[in-house]
Amino acid sequence: MIHPTHNVKARVAAISIFASAGMAAAKFTVGIAIGSLALISEALHSSVDVVATVVTWLVVRVSDRPADHEHQYGHGKFESLSALGVIALLYVLAGGILVESWSRLSEGAPPPTLSVIPFVVLVIDIIVNFWRARALHRTARDTKSQALAADALHFASDVLGSIAVMIGLGLSALGYVWGDTAAAIGVAVMISVLGLRLGRSTVETLLDRAPAGVSEQADAAIRAVPGVVDIERLRARMVGSTHFIDVIVQVPRTYPIDRVEEIKRNAEKAVAKALGDADLTFTAVPVARDNESVRERIMVIARNSGVAVHHVTVHDLGGKLTVSIDLEVDGDMALTAAHDIAHELERNIREEFGEDVEVDTHIEPLEPELPVGTDAAPGRVEVIKAALSRFAGDGAIHDIHNVRVRDTEAGEIVNFHCRAAPSMSVIKVHENVDEIERALRRAFPTVKRVISHAEPPNA
Repeated sequence: MIHPTHNVKARVAAISIFASAGMAAAKFTVGIAIGSLALISEALHSSVDVVATVVTWLVVRVSDRPADHEHQYGHGKFESLSALGVIALLYVLAGGILVESWSRLSEGAPPPTLSVIPFVVLVIDIIVNFWRARALHRTARDTKSQALAADALHFASDVLGSIAVMIGLGLSALGYVWGDTAAAIGVAVMISVLGLRLGRSTVETLLDRAPAGVSEQADAAIRAVPGVVDIERLRARMVGSTHFIDVIVQVPRTYPIDRVEEIKRNAEKAVAKALGDADLTFTAVPVARDNESVRERIMVIARNSGVAVHHVTVHDLGGKLTVSIDLEVDGDMALTAAHDIAHELERNIREEFGEDVEVDTHIEPLEPELPVGTDAAPGRVEVIKAALSRFAGDGAIHDIHNVRVRDTEAGEIVNFHCRAAPSMSVIKVHENVDEIERALRRAFPTVKRVISHAEPPNA
């Protein structure tokens, strides 16, 4: 797929080709006719611009191609290489002008034959080049194209060069025979200075110098993303119009992988909003935060140990930490193997919190991921529902509804909904529901598990 800026850059470059060729031919013809080295030098400068714009037109057709197997960062540096080639042409031209100027000054060459025609051509040239320089500079800034920036610089130098030639011709008209040659030298010096300015920025790009302000903008955008703890390292480079950002970001180690992926996507959006065309390489490093709770730290230890735990209870008994954990293992696993897993988990916890921490691990069979089961008969559901309502009585838990009973290989699974006062705390609700669940399992030994869902009256 061609980049959206491709058509804009190609169109502007094509217009520049015709404009450069026309003005170069006009200046060269008049310069030869009147014998003006300054005007001929400016015509040759414009001729280099013709070559530059042709190269630019060809290069932008390549530089905006998407990345491929051989050019994995895209083709943007083709523009930098073409800009260096054009700069080399400019310096060759400047050197030639200086050599010819010295020759004319040494030999005492006669001044050019003057008329109104060269001044008219130069005024038109100034107007055309000023318009082209503005259009190219605007497009280069919007598309971040170094090739178009080089082209804009050439046309800006043409404006200054034409003004210098007019001054030189004016001096010649006033009787200063060296005026035309001095103007030619001025054109050569101006070409050299502008080429140096463009060459510096192009070389910096080829050497992967971080673009000014880009690292700061990317850093600020990423730090503003929720979930980012800190940035360990950020590197920026530019290839063509694309900013490549490589960042290592600290994220909370308690976050699951999908949450970290969400942080990455948000960082990509933030950087794209700040820089426009950007490609972000995001590396997440999990770190412990100062506000992590003991329970969160234990869950991280369990996850890193590759075991499933739940019902983590933590107590501080006068400065002594006690931890109780339910550890889930395969129900068919031998007790020796299960005990080894529990012992390893306890050892990891003590390494984190100190040897004096008290750790008790309750081993229980892991629930099957997809237990095979069927819906119980309607009569059985009514019996269970009636029992649940009887155990609830007139207490804080009422309105037992949406009762479902499933028969599985492990036993009956009972699900039900109930209501409680909206002001009741979660702890109180859990205590009351837990009592109902225990009563149901005592009354019906075949019930393996009870899952309740408490809700306020109007839910």
